[in-house]
Amino acid sequence: MTTALRQCEPLLAAIRAQAPVIVVDTLEEVRARAMIAASALECGQPVFYWSVTSGLRRDLNPAPILGTDTLTGCLRHVGDSGLPGLYVLLDADPFLADAVNLRLIREIAMGHDGVGRTLILVGERPSLTFAIDRICARVVLPPPDVGEIAAVIHEEAVAYGESRGVHAHTEPLAVDQLRRVLAGLPLTDARRVVRDAVANDGAITRADLGPATSAKHEWLARDGVLSLEQAATDLSRVGGLVHLKRWLALRQGVFLSESPVAGIDPPKGVMLLGVQGGGKSLAAQAVAGSWGVPLMRLDMGAVYDKFVGESERRMRDALATAELMAPCVLWIDEIEKGLGASGDGEGAGISGRVLGTLLTWLAGRRARVFTVATANAIDELPPELVRKGRFDEIFFVDLPDTATREQIVAIHLGRRGLNSAHFDLPALAGRTEGFTGAEIEQAIVAALYEALGTRQALSTNIIAAEIARTQPLSVTMAERVDALRTWAAGRTVPAG
Repeated sequence: MTTALRQCEPLLAAIRAQAPVIVVDTLEEVRARAMIAASALECGQPVFYWSVTSGLRRDLNPAPILGTDTLTGCLRHVGDSGLPGLYVLLDADPFLADAVNLRLIREIAMGHDGVGRTLILVGERPSLTFAIDRICARVVLPPPDVGEIAAVIHEEAVAYGESRGVHAHTEPLAVDQLRRVLAGLPLTDARRVVRDAVANDGAITRADLGPATSAKHEWLARDGVLSLEQAATDLSRVGGLVHLKRWLALRQGVFLSESPVAGIDPPKGVMLLGVQGGGKSLAAQAVAGSWGVPLMRLDMGAVYDKFVGESERRMRDALATAELMAPCVLWIDEIEKGLGASGDGEGAGISGRVLGTLLTWLAGRRARVFTVATANAIDELPPELVRKGRFDEIFFVDLPDTATREQIVAIHLGRRGLNSAHFDLPALAGRTEGFTGAEIEQAIVAALYEALGTRQALSTNIIAAEIARTQPLSVTMAERVDALRTWAAGRTVPAG
């Protein structure tokens, strides 16, 4: 099966199911047309294309059909011709509010069984009236996969050789990494990145990965839902969490394996529950850094949109893009803020549909996407998200014990170029009872400012003084912290 056919299986299914109107939601018209052409060839049907600038014309025929320069004229011709086929309407969205056009579409749809004319609307999220939307089959064009990106890299390397008379040099490892970095980009954007890389020095090398990654960052940031994060930290730079680290170490090999391990399902992900500032987000980042895979961050707040169906679409698009980056870690930070069980009315309905989209994906995904969700308030999460099977395990990140606090102090001193051997770590660990890792870090930061302002070298006493001035969350919000720890006991696995 060709790449075009493999990608357009949903479109083929809609055509074979005799859907009278099909909506192809995409910005990539060139890819959409290629898939429609492949589907038409597979089904043995002719293809006609209409646009406001060209009128209606049969595929490969440059002459437009008379009287079809407007959408109304095109639809009248389709309705009167009695010729079966696929009639592709490009960017017809601005004209769909016209009552005449709506009626013509309905009449063509009602006559589908007798004639076999299929209208295919291609555009970015065309807005249809309820009367039309209810008779439509919707097909979302999937993002390009690594196979399509590999084909683009090959084509651009060949084109460079033909135009310059010298073969483009391609490093196999760089090509493999480049196609993974660019997977999910629209093909036109991916082609531009590859073309720039080849034109720069006649080669594709590891030096091209930086600009390609920057292009991917910019593209992912277009709606703010999914972002590619830096994952430089590894698990050795995270204090404590010994049980979580061991659990992850046992599953790393299976997750990174290119081929399935007999009798063992790949790990799906974990939920990290705990006190704010306890290191959950740092641990999520460290998983990707330790495993050497991309870190994708899903911003639940950016998923929500005021238009009906847009929130669910944004979630589906983000999850589909994450799958194309596989193997990768998908980090959903403070998941309860986006999927909280509280609320009612329209907002609760949207939240429920977004939750349903996520749950369906968690249950059915096949790509190697390891999900790490962090949460601070278990009582705000819907029960169906935290039941067994959604995640492999729920770990509780508790307040660090004395040994872990000593590690945390040493780590944060080391990050700032200070030799921890010059400080009384046991004394500092003893003074930070009830502190989170974030609170210990902020005490050290404050002590550095104090030392700078008083023209002193940082010392144990200066840090201890800043610790004494800090009221930790376990004191200011003691009731909530105690309630969370009580709930977690016996229901979760200790991370430390």
